[in-house]
Amino acid sequence: MAKSLLGDTTVLLRRSLRHIMRSPDTIITTAVMPIAIMLMFVYVFGGAIETGSESYVNFMLPGILLITIASGISYTAYRIYGEMSSGIFERLQSLPIVRSSVLWAHVLTSLIANLISLVLVVGVALLMGFRSGASFLDWLAVAGVLLLFTLTLTWIAVIPGLSANSPDGAGAFSFPLIFLPFVSSAFVPTETMPGPVRAFAENQPMTSIVNTIRDLFAQNPVGNDIWVALAWCVGILIVAYAFARVVYHRKIA
Repeated sequence: MAKSLLGDTTVLLRRSLRHIMRSPDTIITTAVMPIAIMLMFVYVFGGAIETGSESYVNFMLPGILLITIASGISYTAYRIYGEMSSGIFERLQSLPIVRSSVLWAHVLTSLIANLISLVLVVGVALLMGFRSGASFLDWLAVAGVLLLFTLTLTWIAVIPGLSANSPDGAGAFSFPLIFLPFVSSAFVPTETMPGPVRAFAENQPMTSIVNTIRDLFAQNPVGNDIWVALAWCVGILIVAYAFARVVYHRKIA
């Protein structure tokens, strides 16, 4: 079964990637909004925000990376909805393949597409002055956190992709996820926020992930933030994966 799942997923992944390569505008569009936000905050608001000795582009880049992922996974929901509504899922299920390979192909496609978008955003940040003394292992840890975060949000995206009644409904779930980094430590220190907002910002998952990535880039001790970030991601991933599987089996039953 494992070999069959791997082989079927690989074939379907190649199919999905061919679709991505034929319409690279989706990846470019995913990266454009975070880059625009980064340009606006750095060159318009950056001078008014106190971040100590750290440059503002260094301070805000972790949050921009999370927004990039949150924006990118909406296309995963669109792609799944499109194949569900057009009957492609039913055609694939009529083939002698492992049923879960269809979902895994979309999930892996999302990981690859978001990785490309993240590289584009980091490239622009470097042109804007982003610098990091992080070691190879630090960068590897950042990549691991971002990969886990992307995997978590992708399985969340699978649920509306399977169950939405319209394309707009499939992608609308991503708006709160894009907004959450703005109410975190991503753009301003949480100490500057009013009491209730600060309490929410310091105890939502985006803040621990942002702080972890920021500390890794700056070669600072990550402390408990990395364990809080991993706990949030793994917990949400388990719930989203289980729920997505339930919705999927109901759809194809």
